[in-house]
Amino acid sequence: MNSSNSKLAEGVPMTKGASRVLAQLTTHEKNTLLAIVVEELRRAAEAIVRANEDDLRVATKNHDRLRFDHGRLETSIREIEQVMTLQDFVGEAIEKTKRPNGLILERIRVPLGVILMIYEARPNVTIDATVLALKSGNAVILKGGSEGINTNRAIVAAIHAALRRAGETMKGVDEHAVMFVDSTDHDAVSELLQMRMAIDVVIPRGGKGLIDMVKRESRIPVIETGASVVHMYIDEFANLDMARDLAVNAKTRRVGVCNALDVLLVHEKIAKKFFPMLDEGLKRSSEERGHPEVIVNREGDFDTEFLDYALTTHVVSSLEDAISHIDEHSLNHSECIVTDNEKNAEQFLARVDSACVYWNASTQFTDGAQFGLGAEIGISTQKLHVRGPFALEGLTTYKWKIRGNGQIRPL
Repeated sequence: MNSSNSKLAEGVPMTKGASRVLAQLTTHEKNTLLAIVVEELRRAAEAIVRANEDDLRVATKNHDRLRFDHGRLETSIREIEQVMTLQDFVGEAIEKTKRPNGLILERIRVPLGVILMIYEARPNVTIDATVLALKSGNAVILKGGSEGINTNRAIVAAIHAALRRAGETMKGVDEHAVMFVDSTDHDAVSELLQMRMAIDVVIPRGGKGLIDMVKRESRIPVIETGASVVHMYIDEFANLDMARDLAVNAKTRRVGVCNALDVLLVHEKIAKKFFPMLDEGLKRSSEERGHPEVIVNREGDFDTEFLDYALTTHVVSSLEDAISHIDEHSLNHSECIVTDNEKNAEQFLARVDSACVYWNASTQFTDGAQFGLGAEIGISTQKLHVRGPFALEGLTTYKWKIRGNGQIRPL
């Protein structure tokens, strides 16, 4: 066994033990712990930003996703403070019934246990995953991408400092609650994905290649997140000024996020008028915000999540044609229709089988904070256990408590 695997074999069981301690914390204790995390992150702000600058200097791609300056750190801290105000689902009674034989059955929410997060590029995921795991009473194992390893090291150092401080007053709490895999070795991922007895769920957050690899290799249940080919359909009955603004925002507000627009479908009756408006809107956005111009490829690539200043457009003949195109090429993340025709909108909302389906709103709202969930652990594109942005409630499962007074089941 190499040294990396040896450390995993030693560390993961301790994280499993830490999860049992976290599951018993009160809401007040968990919020106190998060308040200490905020203090330690602010204390370590300069070290975190410097580490991120080191990562950016050697990065060859994904600069927008990798960048973690003071502004982005402060955004993450504000999201922690929001999570502190959110409902704690752990211990919630989902239902309680009394059977004819006198048995009292109660179904309650409990943490998942140990969560393995495997992710790429974005350092904010290190904070988001940690904070949501701790608030929901879960331990977490963090395996970030090699491009952000210095930033992640600095962030986790602050989180470990917070856990050590919290342990002074909360019995059993220690830094094993958050395990950081300080390695760029793919073998470490493969080793973790076999630890079914110690890890309860794995959440890959990144591109399709990462997610496919995790699904292929994992012996642990997987919640798929992230990968997308986002569509927006401009209907023949759309307000074209609104359509232009929505398309520009969905494409250019942030290009390195999974809810950024990739494919724009335009009804043939308005295409000739709309495309010049779109081009002008994209150009103006580039000039005003100082980002690169969007490369618009007419009738181009329909199956790529660009995560860049690129957009494919396609002319369709009808709502039916648009829905069929989405059915064929979507990865079931986020899709939008822009129209003033309520019948068409409701048909689109009902028939498009994606986690988030919009009418007259930018797809950039697919985000836990925007849905009132706080910072999300990811955007689930599957149908079991959770779907769409998920956070605290999605990081719980349930168990049954059965209370009796001597009942036996008849032969």
